[in-house]
Amino acid sequence: MKKYIAECIGTCVLVVLGCGTAMLVGCDAANGSGYLLTALAFGLTIVGMAYCVGNISGCHINPAVSLGVLMRGGIEISDFIGYVVSQCIGALIGSGILALIFGTGGVTDQTGGFGSNGLAGVGGSVIAGLIVEIVLTFVFVLTILGVTSEKADHGSFGGLIIGFTLTLVHILGIGLTGTSVNPARSFGPAVIAAITGNTAPIASLWVFIVGPLVGAALAAIVYNYLED
Repeated sequence: MKKYIAECIGTCVLVVLGCGTAMLVGCDAANGSGYLLTALAFGLTIVGMAYCVGNISGCHINPAVSLGVLMRGGIEISDFIGYVVSQCIGALIGSGILALIFGTGGVTDQTGGFGSNGLAGVGGSVIAGLIVEIVLTFVFVLTILGVTSEKADHGSFGGLIIGFTLTLVHILGIGLTGTSVNPARSFGPAVIAAITGNTAPIASLWVFIVGPLVGAALAAIVYNYLED
């Protein structure tokens, strides 16, 4: 149970700090500072959580990562289900916290949807959105599998490598889909946005569930082939 609580807390923190930063500073590609701050917020949160709850749960805080680890034989199916449920609950709690902060504090949400993902940057194209999320998640999860492999020897730098990689994929993806690579991170904001009257994010939510899961599965297949 403690590892599920750790996953819930980690995902909650990711949503509050990552999506919260996007809501506060905006993530328009034309506004370089907000764009980079948002990318760094997600990446640095992963670094912090990796060294905080990594020794408890592995710090997946992402269903796509949990799927990749499952396919590598790192966790059992029962743990996978527990992780995903915990991550989604954490994302909902985090989005709820943001709703309280921005809803009662008079702070403007620069994203218009609690930092939720969308297809505006790819012209509304579902295919383009799926490709972006599959490719970015593939890169992210492949990195995680490599860093956490028993054959790897990165010392205590694994969390930094993973955090910097998440920052990197955000730098490309923010202007395209807002960068999900994490179904739970997309689920929480989209649901809270819908509850508060903005149903647009929920309509394309499936893209940010399917895309990352496919990308993670491909990463696990490729890494299994390369390492074994």
